[in-house]
Amino acid sequence: MTQTITRRALLAGSATGALALALAACSKSGAGGGAASTITVVTHGSFVVPDDLKAAFEKDTGATLEIVTGGDGGELVNKLVLTKDAPLGDAVFGIDNSFATRALDEGVIDTTATVPLPEGADQYVVADTPALAPIDFGEVSVNIDTAWFAAKGLTPPASFEDLVKAEYKDLFAAINPSTSSTGLAFLLATIGHFGTGQTGGFADYWKQLVANGTKIDESWTDAYYTDFTAGGEGGAYPIVVSYSSSPAATLTDDGSASTTASLPATAFRQVEYAGVLSGAANPEGGRAFVEWMLTAAVQTSIPENMYMYPVNPEATLSPEMQAFGALSETPITVDPAQITANREAWLTTWSEAVGQ
Repeated sequence: MTQTITRRALLAGSATGALALALAACSKSGAGGGAASTITVVTHGSFVVPDDLKAAFEKDTGATLEIVTGGDGGELVNKLVLTKDAPLGDAVFGIDNSFATRALDEGVIDTTATVPLPEGADQYVVADTPALAPIDFGEVSVNIDTAWFAAKGLTPPASFEDLVKAEYKDLFAAINPSTSSTGLAFLLATIGHFGTGQTGGFADYWKQLVANGTKIDESWTDAYYTDFTAGGEGGAYPIVVSYSSSPAATLTDDGSASTTASLPATAFRQVEYAGVLSGAANPEGGRAFVEWMLTAAVQTSIPENMYMYPVNPEATLSPEMQAFGALSETPITVDPAQITANREAWLTTWSEAVGQ
């Protein structure tokens, strides 16, 4: 998401004792042995950590942090699986709960390379494997252009069921789950809400959406920035699939209000993970990277740079995120193992339901 909020000062924070030990180990084992040493991280295209924090990490380790972009969501995991015998890097960040169990089942992650987790983060651990460390979480949810609805004098929708009502015909931009991790998360939200039954399940719901004029875009960027009326490019759809944090980026000029809102009843909890790659050339460096991602300083930078929420309770949120990026109290979840087992079948069912 393009950032429109003024960046606040980041926490300076010193490394934890555990991280300091890990960094010291890196210096001795080759992660930080000189200017030529490198810690290579494979991640998605939305990965952003402020330059000052990256510079501090490189100074502490004596290594260069090299970022390799591996695609979005499933594409990232597919690349890791295909290259697991000759891994693309030392660590990975950005595997989400839609693909976490596949990464583990395929042996992509070094399950011996665990790091200390912040208090409460263990609730997000997948398959009892803390080596795939939870780093951040967020929610994919329906967003509405509240200013548009106010100007039209139309009550905005509040639920999945509302989106198929006649008054919202031709107003909703969704996203293809076969080409977008955001779209997949929203598909999973409908599966978690409606179930998979032949009657009244998610397939029937998607048929109703299409019949009500829902547009299906190929990416979040297309949906939000091109088609959404509040996306800045003259879109025609005042309802869109986005994130619960998105309203924090659509503030009025004085910052006192947001011109958009998320619908908590449609929120699907998404968790992103990091881990050391099996067969990594520099596993100690990979481990140091994962620990660094969990420090309070980096965790505090995540909301304003990647619009996700930190798992470390010592991190802080900006006033904008606190005021306008509220999370759902009862987000929809689907068991990661069930996602792995059924993903392709669900995508096929979805494709048949929407005629794609």
